[in-house]
Amino acid sequence: MELLKFAAIDIGSNAVRLLINNIIDNKEKPYFQKASLVRLPIRLGADVFENGKISDNNIQRLTDTMQAYQLLMQTHGVTDYRAFATSAMREAENGKKVVRHIKEKTGIELQIIDGMLEAELLFATRVTKQLDASKSYLYVDVGGGSTEFTLFSGGKSTASRSFKIGTIRLLNNQVSDKKWDGLKDWLSDIKPKKKAPTIIGTGGNVNKISKIINGKKQQFVSNRQLKDLYKELSTLDMEERMRRYSMRPDRADVIVPAARIFTTVMAVTDAKELFVPKVGLSDGMIRWMYRNK
Repeated sequence: MELLKFAAIDIGSNAVRLLINNIIDNKEKPYFQKASLVRLPIRLGADVFENGKISDNNIQRLTDTMQAYQLLMQTHGVTDYRAFATSAMREAENGKKVVRHIKEKTGIELQIIDGMLEAELLFATRVTKQLDASKSYLYVDVGGGSTEFTLFSGGKSTASRSFKIGTIRLLNNQVSDKKWDGLKDWLSDIKPKKKAPTIIGTGGNVNKISKIINGKKQQFVSNRQLKDLYKELSTLDMEERMRRYSMRPDRADVIVPAARIFTTVMAVTDAKELFVPKVGLSDGMIRWMYRNK
């Protein structure tokens, strides 16, 4: 038996996460155990989607965060890590400059990844192993700057796409009707003809939606339950959402556009159920690192 400690840093458009996992590797069936999860709402997308670059203030905040994460990894005795940046850093005109700055100040090497690799890493969470391989599933990961889609049919990935439709963009009214139409057209083209797929939803917002509807019990949310909650949340102001559902400020504003994306996807694909496995990009990064160890 071998004990490994891997860390994944996910630099998203809304938040920056550090996940540290213990992995008991017995060469037959590895056991993954979460040791620490830290999340900070830096909101790089608020800069990038409005001004095209990351502000000096957020560069400093990100640098401070990476220094803290480096110390946490050192304290935990992490043996290997990866730090991936997604939509906001992809589009920032000073993204590569920020990567160099972080390396110089903290020693952490950031890698800016494209939407296709992001979808592949989400697939690495292997949640599809929990499901019936004879059915079709559409994997949907809603982020601040983009939403990643992967269609599984017969247990295999048959289509994948990344769209620049995310919660931060929607909050800032930066998603045009043309982009919505492009998403709907693609979904109509790839959806199974015989039977509607089950949607697999990942990301912090859909995890919160599932918790509001089901508590800690079920992982499935019906189309009706989602639409009813979306309607209710849309009528509440941010302060009331925070009080009624114990939300942080950085969750209370983005949960409504996230619910809008999921309700749209379910409407276009005729999906009746949303499966919420409560995993994310950082979980996929850990498994991807183990698989390539």
